[in-house]
Amino acid sequence: MRIAVTGSIATDNLMTFPGRFTDQLIPDQLDRVSLSFLVDELDIRPGGVAGNICFGMGSLGKASILVGAVGADFADYRSWLERHGVDTASVHVSELRHTARFLCTTDEDQNQIATFYAGAMSEARRIELQPVADRVGGLDLVLISPNDPEAMLRHTDECRYRKIPFAADPSQQLARMGSEDGDDVRRLIDGAAYLFTNEYEKALAEEKSGWTDAEILDRVQVRITTLGAKGVVIDRKGEEGLHVPGVKVDKVVDPTGGGDAFRSGFLSAIAWGLPLERAAQVGNTIAAHVLEVAGPQEYTLTNTGFLSRLSATYGADAAAEVQPHLACAS
Repeated sequence: MRIAVTGSIATDNLMTFPGRFTDQLIPDQLDRVSLSFLVDELDIRPGGVAGNICFGMGSLGKASILVGAVGADFADYRSWLERHGVDTASVHVSELRHTARFLCTTDEDQNQIATFYAGAMSEARRIELQPVADRVGGLDLVLISPNDPEAMLRHTDECRYRKIPFAADPSQQLARMGSEDGDDVRRLIDGAAYLFTNEYEKALAEEKSGWTDAEILDRVQVRITTLGAKGVVIDRKGEEGLHVPGVKVDKVVDPTGGGDAFRSGFLSAIAWGLPLERAAQVGNTIAAHVLEVAGPQEYTLTNTGFLSRLSATYGADAAAEVQPHLACAS
């Protein structure tokens, strides 16, 4: 199963603030906030939603096709991804802009304040998917994750036009997107084989699209709602929702990239032909690994370690079903 992952490709600048953001805010001064935080740590890591997802799939042994736009400074990041089984030949390189930057500060309660510089990502709207499909012999699924908003709409429309199954993952771009009549958000969702959101984004998608929970289920095949430590809920029209509990994490070091890791595991398992419940279990297991390290691509997977952790939460039968497909890079 050939899966193309479209979305942001960025460098993450991750900082740690040894305090609480809430302690720095004065309730009656919130209309004129001017704050500066002295941070203890700065980690510069490869990131971006599409980059993180492709890295996760590669770490499980599932090849993927990365589609996005970067700057000329992408060379080292490209090499890193290719060493982890990612096809980067369809990445567009800008002649004018740097690769996107994500700057995020996390406090001791795991609250985050972040800024994203789009840079070369704005050129992703120039990318057509058909040449990608022609190069690799066809696409079985396209994940449309947070990216330049025009690129997200273009890729979604092209998938519908060419009848390529797609997974909608609007995530943080829901806050920015949405015409007054909700048309943009509806274009991202309508007809999706899979719709990924967290709990807040689920409500936001309903509000901005103008569609109810039931109306969205009428328009997508499978809706996946991540619940943080509580796991994930999978909904399909006419069927009872399926809750898959999360994998225990002793200490969350950095929440950045946890959702991306879940998607990488879920999509890998779908590509392996596993059922939805098993796919969510694989997604939850890799997400737990990510939360325990600083940076969205700093974890290391082994077949034995991954299966042991999956088995401890979901049972030996689950591990036995995943084992034949797993081919961790390390």
